[in-house]
Formats: sequence, C-alpha cells, structure tokens
Amino acid sequence: MVRCRLLTTIALATATLAIPLRAEVVESSPTGFAVRNDAVINAAPSAVYAALTDAIAKWWDPVHTFSHDARNLSLEAKPGGCLCERLPDGGGVEHMRVIYASPGKLLRMTGAIGPMQEAAGTMTWTLVQADKATKVQMGYTAGGFRGGGLQDLSAVVDRVMRGQLLRLKAFVETGRPDTSSD
Repeated sequence: MVRCRLLTTIALATATLAIPLRAEVVESSPTGFAVRNDAVINAAPSAVYAALTDAIAKWWDPVHTFSHDARNLSLEAKPGGCLCERLPDGGGVEHMRVIYASPGKLLRMTGAIGPMQEAAGTMTWTLVQADKATKVQMGYTAGGFRGGGLQDLSAVVDRVMRGQLLRLKAFVETGRPDTSSD
C-alpha cells in the first residue's frame, strides 16, 4: 500500500516535470490583475507562432468561446487584426485586436476576453528560442471597473489561460489539442 502510494506520487511528479509549465497570478487588486503562464514547447518559434495565429481554431478550447465551437475563431496576426468569432445567428464577437505582431517572437493583443468585456485587457505571447524548443510566456493583464472588483477573477483567468497554453503545447507537439486518449 505504501509502495503503491509512493509509485503513484513519483509517477505524478514525473508527469508534471514532463510538461514544463509555470503559472502564477502576478498581482491582483479590485481594479485589475496580471497573470503569467510559461511553457516550453518542443518546436521552433516559427512553428509555435504559426499554430498560435493561423491554427487557433484547432487548439483553442471551445468551452471558452461564445459559440462553443472553436472553429468559429479566426486571428489575423497583423496590427489592427482581429481575434474574432463568428456566431451561429450571423453575428460575431471581437475578442481582441492585434497591436503588435512579430512572427516567431511576439504577439500582443488588447481586449477583454470572455465575460470580462466591460474591462480592458492586454494579452502578450512571447516566444524565445531555447535549444530545439521554444520558451513561451503568455501574460494577460486586465483592469477597469467591475462591481465587486476584479480580484476574484484573477485565479479563474489564470486557470483558463494555463489550459489554453497546455492545449497549444499539445497541438504543436502532437497535432491534437489535448493529450487524453479517446
């Protein structure tokens, strides 16, 4: 019994180390917050950037879309470009607007994601070559007025963004946005 628990603990620790990911709420207050998630993706920065921008509909979690279908997402990775979503009724949503695009290096967008559209936000994806892999840092800051404040959303947003980064990592490395077996 003790040996079984020890082996389970070792297996879980090893699995955690196999997917290098760090997440944290950097700062949180009633008027805003900052979260940061880091991962190492086993691919060149150009491949990660291409997946991040051109293939967002293939890895973004559909749960975190208004239409519940990530295939409705598109991202035009140029200044003024839109991270947009088509809605089934013929409408649409502008989630974010690209303000800085440097292929293989950096993508920065402004806008408030999901249910925080009443706030202002900035999302930055930084890609750095690391041997044969890419270090990815995804930061998101949000600020503005919300009844009751924004601090209670920081942990939720951090968890959602960590999940999105894991899906991007899995998609780039395996061609699938999650690594669970069918």
